[in-house]
Amino acid sequence: MDKIILAESETDIKRCFPVMAELRTHLKDENDFFQRVKRQQKTADYKLIFLEKNGEVKSAAGIRISECLAWGKFLYVDDLVTLSSERSNGYGEKLFDRLVSYAVENSCEQFHLDSGVQRFGAHRFYLKKRMDITSHHFALKLK
Repeated sequence: MDKIILAESETDIKRCFPVMAELRTHLKDENDFFQRVKRQQKTADYKLIFLEKNGEVKSAAGIRISECLAWGKFLYVDDLVTLSSERSNGYGEKLFDRLVSYAVENSCEQFHLDSGVQRFGAHRFYLKKRMDITSHHFALKLK
């Protein structure tokens, strides 16, 4: 049975590290990951949500709800990843659908995420989920 869980405890947050490290390869270890998640929870109302099956984390997402003039109230997906060995089993889709429901439940007007230009499989998935490509995201590294 698949379960979607909000990671609040240190144990649950650290359980998400192997999955999240596939997307965020710069993360050093589970302790570094845990500290980053805790900081974001305090400063940006970041939530880490995961899907598990038979006690194993298969997919994870980092989200936050915010508001801006351009989009109104929105849910932003910072991170969404499924274990590479578990892709195409429906885990990412179940988690994505739950995130959309969560946005609706929280009166969000929009649902947003960015995806690296090289992530073609992810792009196919997002387009299949009826998402539109609405902008180019620009970045300037300062360090």
